[in-house]
Amino acid sequence: MGQAISQGAQSHETRAQGPRLIALAGPFQCGKTTLLEAILAHAGVIPRQGAVAAGTNVGDASAEARAHRMSVEPNVATLDYMGDRYTFIDLPGSVEFAHEARNILPVVDAVIVVCEADARKLPALQLVLRQLEELRLPHFIFLNKIDAATIDVRDALGLLQPASHTPLLLRQIPIWSNGVAVGFIDLALERAYVYREHAPSEVVDIPQGDTTTEKEARYSMLERLADYDDALMEELISDIEPPRDQVFDDLTKELRAGLVVPLFIGSAEKGAGVTRLLKALRHEAPGIEAARARLGVDESGPALARVIRTIHTPHSGKLSLARVLRGVFADGETAISRHGEDRISGLSRLLGASIVKATEAKAGDVVAFGRLDHAQTGDNIVANAKAAAAELAHKGAAVPDPVHALALTVKDRKDEMRLAAAMAKLVEEDPSLVFVHDQELSQIKLFGQGEMHLRVALERLASRFNVAVEQSKPTVAYRETIRHKVTVRGRHKKQSGGHGQFGDVVLEIAPRSRGEGFAFSERVHGGAVPKQYFSSVEAGCQDALAHGPLGFPVVDVEAVLTDGSYHTVDSSDMAFRTAARIGMSEALEKAEPILLEPVLAVDIFVPSDAMSRATGIVSARRGQIMGFGPRDGWEGWDRLETLIPEAEMDNLIVELRSATAGAGFYQARFDHLAEVVGKQAREIVTAHSARANGG
Repeated sequence: MGQAISQGAQSHETRAQGPRLIALAGPFQCGKTTLLEAILAHAGVIPRQGAVAAGTNVGDASAEARAHRMSVEPNVATLDYMGDRYTFIDLPGSVEFAHEARNILPVVDAVIVVCEADARKLPALQLVLRQLEELRLPHFIFLNKIDAATIDVRDALGLLQPASHTPLLLRQIPIWSNGVAVGFIDLALERAYVYREHAPSEVVDIPQGDTTTEKEARYSMLERLADYDDALMEELISDIEPPRDQVFDDLTKELRAGLVVPLFIGSAEKGAGVTRLLKALRHEAPGIEAARARLGVDESGPALARVIRTIHTPHSGKLSLARVLRGVFADGETAISRHGEDRISGLSRLLGASIVKATEAKAGDVVAFGRLDHAQTGDNIVANAKAAAAELAHKGAAVPDPVHALALTVKDRKDEMRLAAAMAKLVEEDPSLVFVHDQELSQIKLFGQGEMHLRVALERLASRFNVAVEQSKPTVAYRETIRHKVTVRGRHKKQSGGHGQFGDVVLEIAPRSRGEGFAFSERVHGGAVPKQYFSSVEAGCQDALAHGPLGFPVVDVEAVLTDGSYHTVDSSDMAFRTAARIGMSEALEKAEPILLEPVLAVDIFVPSDAMSRATGIVSARRGQIMGFGPRDGWEGWDRLETLIPEAEMDNLIVELRSATAGAGFYQARFDHLAEVVGKQAREIVTAHSARANGG
């Protein structure tokens, strides 16, 4: 038996007070946005439920979401239901936009996980549930599309359970008629309901043929609750029917403690099952007090909020969407973050793309603060006073490493400055985007979480900022080194009236072990080259390394100054630097230069049944498999340790996700430089030379 959370008689669990924040999460295309639409319709916020396919829904209002028919950013909707205020945030289901949840989830009160009884989506569901478990967030499961289900709900429970470390608790069972779920029995209330499309379900008597099934399912639910309640266990052993209030107290306490995950059923598209889901939220989900305790935020102190998203709008400017954790904020107050002070210029609530002005924001509310120029996503902000240093020092969630990259070129050169300014705003909205100007390769690069992630970023760049770019595959930072040791003389002599220029060096050039870099030393005897010029000779050697015979920077080379000569009048630092550069360039040509490519250590994580597909992908990319085995702490997942040339990394994430129903991912880091030989080396050098010459 698990640790008991109650002893003896129970008092009725207190319903949380104040505004609540509920996230909708789950795998891609399971119906989260449709469920949000059904909730809005049920609460009377909209007159009728729209459809995602028709583009008539409140969420996914951006042009990019409409065009791709998928959530590409969180959808926010604040509403009142039965006298309580709720903010729902519909989180994107695609793994490419999963990072959007990282700063939102820590401050929510509870999560509704929308899913289907589909084995193909289990790995994606496991990713979602693991994140909620790590954050210790209470969460419900809404088993969607029950009207089209072909599997018994208890079989569905068994299918879904491996994705969750926390036990799933069946709260409802369907009523079947001719193979179609036409309603459900609530196991806690012991009531039956018949679905009515886009209307509250109708209470009916439990069908005669379902009474036995209902009693068995209810007893299983109570048994699971009794694992954490000694009093309930004693009642079950003694065949005593527990009072309904006690059952609901246990359901509430065990949900909030993260001991169980209640499972509800319904059809978001038809608005079925929404009433019971909302009432469960109303009575069982915790409020802001639990969120403060989880975050370690004191109840007393100046008004405190956390920025969970940054939005740049064409008419309202910068909006900082935040959850108020403590106190009350008002328009015009000073807001202090770790980056500076701003004056709040307007408070708003969001309903999809609509912005509704608010007069104040109290603890639990989710509001958009206007024009907080210093505040960034993840920052804590306080009103009119300095908070504890730890509160102000809070930073946003760690940004996931990028897994896809593009090289960008503006179509119109006059847009180069506008590109940088526009990308700065996009990166502020989405910190997982990385925008860099690679000086060595003379390329502007954009890194992100996948092909669709970057496509949407470029679409926003064009539609919102009117900056059009062309994209290409990023250039690989090749290097070269030498194979043999050579000795050369570098001589620079120039006479043009007055003082001339004279420098003369003898250099011994040799390869070094991979990764050792450049080294310089001298073995000059008899003052053939004065000591004052040694540093200039070293600088001249390094000058030559910037562009080797093959056209790439040279690495892992040793240069030794062994001899030379000088002129008492014409020798200078510049003359010896030039002589050394000439000598080093000649030596590199003679020492049989070879091409090197960067090789990355890539750790690939995939569901176990996709392991063979993953190894095939690696082999097709000239990769080496260094090891493999189970992923620590992840049942049903494997880890593949590989070495893959950087030149072969393009679209790797696309292939991995295609082979794993969107769940696979990797982590990469530079490992070493490896020699490229034969035809491949010649093709790389030829292509580089053509680009350098404008070909």
